[in-house]
Amino acid sequence: MRREQNLRLRRTTALAAALILAGGIGLSACSSDSGSNSALVTVNGSEPQNPLVPTNTNENGGGRIVDRLFAGLKYYDAKGQPHDEMAQSIDTTDQKNFTIKIKPDWKFTDGTPVTAKSFVDAWNYGALATNAQLQSYVFTPILGFDDVQSDPPKAQTMSGLTVVDDTTFKVELKDPSIDFEFGLGYAPFYPLPESAFKDMKAFGEHPIGNGPYKFASDDAWQHNVKLDVVPNGDYKGGRPAKNDGLSFVFYQSFDTAYSDLQANNLDFLDTIPDSALGTYKQDLGDRVLEAPTAQNQWIGIPGNLAHFTGEEGVLRKKAISEAINRQQIADNIFKGTRKPAKDFTSSSLPGFNGNLAGSEVLNYDPDGAKKLWAQADAIAPWSGQFQIAYNSDGGHQAWIEAVANSIKNTLGIEAVGAAYPTFKQVRDEISGRTINKAFRYGWQGDYPTMLQFLTPNFLSTSPTNDVEYKSPDFDAKLNAALQAKTPEESYAQTAQAQEILLRDLPTIPIFDYIASAGKSENVTNAQLAWNGLADFENITK
Repeated sequence: MRREQNLRLRRTTALAAALILAGGIGLSACSSDSGSNSALVTVNGSEPQNPLVPTNTNENGGGRIVDRLFAGLKYYDAKGQPHDEMAQSIDTTDQKNFTIKIKPDWKFTDGTPVTAKSFVDAWNYGALATNAQLQSYVFTPILGFDDVQSDPPKAQTMSGLTVVDDTTFKVELKDPSIDFEFGLGYAPFYPLPESAFKDMKAFGEHPIGNGPYKFASDDAWQHNVKLDVVPNGDYKGGRPAKNDGLSFVFYQSFDTAYSDLQANNLDFLDTIPDSALGTYKQDLGDRVLEAPTAQNQWIGIPGNLAHFTGEEGVLRKKAISEAINRQQIADNIFKGTRKPAKDFTSSSLPGFNGNLAGSEVLNYDPDGAKKLWAQADAIAPWSGQFQIAYNSDGGHQAWIEAVANSIKNTLGIEAVGAAYPTFKQVRDEISGRTINKAFRYGWQGDYPTMLQFLTPNFLSTSPTNDVEYKSPDFDAKLNAALQAKTPEESYAQTAQAQEILLRDLPTIPIFDYIASAGKSENVTNAQLAWNGLADFENITK
């Protein structure tokens, strides 16, 4: 999934995400007409970190828009169930070799046909190391990925992709993968028109897709303000727009967004700010939407941060984890809309195990935390300040300060939150590997499997591995989970992989999510999807 920007991934991812996420200006109020079409459904959003290229979008500000503009081989409904979208058939006998047939007569919004080559070219572009795409890791299972990822690349295209004809292509994986077909609705697997490859950055500013929506106009994207999309009349898939379009409004403050929701100037808000968690049910009444969702919240610590390398680093990360009173923070700040994390995925996912060996490191244990910290001090005495970076446009200040205070009061060190004005600013430092402090991040699922949380964030070769964790033992267990023949076998291997993470603690899990959202009085139908985002296509006014 993508890296998530606000209180609610991903993802990562992721995305995110997440994700994954917000930009720029403060909007004191944003009415539903916003100077454009009042028939559009106004929804909260955030300035995308990058141009809207599917293989380079790993945060949910951009991701929620990309998923409206493009259609893949599959799509996921509000419950997270996969359905064929452009796929006519996906055939395999061994989970290693796939023959994929796409439905004929699909077009991009520039009128050019969507062909098998549109998929293969897009995947090869996304995988090639010199294109430096943030989501390149998703192509890791495909034969030939290692060659296009070498420095310099030994090949320009993956040998495991073959175009048979306009509607058929074949995929050969390096090893069997139980997760590959399920993930073919994920954004990096979307097709691209030929025009995209002439200037990908320019394409990302004015994307030409094949999804249920398209840009409302040439100037639909008003950076740091909003982005408008309208239904694509040529869309032939199973998630047609049931509204007249969407206006993604980029808020700097969720308090402002919530005020607009109350005043019916915003039609859908997927995150209730912490300032309103004690009153939103009374404020909104039957306009409240709640659901457990596949999202989590972490505190990442860069692998090269002073005092956090080697044995000393593992001890300090475990001490910090045990110094955080997750339940108290969840109760006092989030009013039951968060629960303490028990692993590195999400409790709403199939195969979740809340009793993993080593998970006690996620429990509040002040005495144990002090002992661990003392052991680390015996290796190298602590110096300096423990800072946690967060984006102040995402409603994170209260809980980050509570976490910092819990660490400070338990360990007796100076722990503080470090605010960045926008999500983009903090994400640029994290993804650029220039951040010099701990940071809050999270993942919001792109498809509902535990492997989709673990692969992008902790696999050694993943470019979205923000803490640069590298463990051959973890990689081997994760690959065993991917190659499992049954879900039950995969769940068992995934549990063993997570137990390695609990031993090494490359990042510190904090919360799972119970999403709380709200709709305006102008909306006649709206619901939350499995990942905590709106079921955008089905919102009606």
